[in-house]
Amino acid sequence: MAFVPEIRSPYIKVGRLVYFGRMMDKIRLHAEGKLPADYQANLGEGKPVFFDARCCRFLGVTFAQLQEQALKTKDDLAVLNWAHENGIKHSDEACEHWNAFMLKLGWRDNRSSILKLRMQECGVEGKPIETMFDLQDFDEDRDPSLYQAWELQTPSVIILIGVAGCGKSTVGAALAKELNWQFKDADEFHSASNIQKMGSGVALNEEDRAPWLKSIATHIENTLDKNIPYVLTCSALKKTHRETLLVNKARIRLVYLKADIEVLRKRLISRKNHFMKENLLDTQFAALEQPQGIVTCDATLPVSDIISIIRKQFGV
Repeated sequence: MAFVPEIRSPYIKVGRLVYFGRMMDKIRLHAEGKLPADYQANLGEGKPVFFDARCCRFLGVTFAQLQEQALKTKDDLAVLNWAHENGIKHSDEACEHWNAFMLKLGWRDNRSSILKLRMQECGVEGKPIETMFDLQDFDEDRDPSLYQAWELQTPSVIILIGVAGCGKSTVGAALAKELNWQFKDADEFHSASNIQKMGSGVALNEEDRAPWLKSIATHIENTLDKNIPYVLTCSALKKTHRETLLVNKARIRLVYLKADIEVLRKRLISRKNHFMKENLLDTQFAALEQPQGIVTCDATLPVSDIISIIRKQFGV
């Protein structure tokens, strides 16, 4: 299945529980007539071994009751608290057991053979998939191994990547303001020679980019050491560039802002007083290695919509 921005990873927690937020997403999309057909057969309590049914049994409420509550409010935690009050009142320890059980489903248990079959059906054989949650993420073009999602760590650094004109700086600054995080633009790390080169209409080569990427990676390491949450931007056109930035995969998330080259060309032509020239866009697209397994947003969406997708997908 393709990535659906409105459906978050099963790893993302609401309150004390994994998966619950994902079920809320599906309920609301289904009510709006926007839930893809592939997801609809898995809704509800009709199939006892499926995740919705397991979650309802754990909470001690019916799926219909959760639907009713979910459509009254978009506050997932309010719905979960309602379920805790009106269903089974679980201790923190019981919720930890639920999370551990759900996180490991498919790993050396009676679901392992089904997991292998589903991997074949989804065309994700060969991926580092060990659990049903891993399968759901890979099937939706999220790579849990990229940032060790099973550790359930919220990110400390979010890096917006993409070619010039995709809106990295605009979205990044707005996201940082909304989260009350620090913000740095990759342009601040360029050497004077790099800026002069691009301002003259000459594309950077890998020799030019290496110290620039290293300086950004060093800044990320320092912010992590100091526990300062940050939003950063960087074109990170190649896989090796992105690997340089991922100095701590458990605490860093990447977001790819994607748009058609002609859309971005118009943006760059209209942009004033910036060293990145429109004629360099073709060289950037030529160098671009399309990211795999990370959250990808349509760069033409309103900034508020992109921020909403990022926050939902990363639970921030």
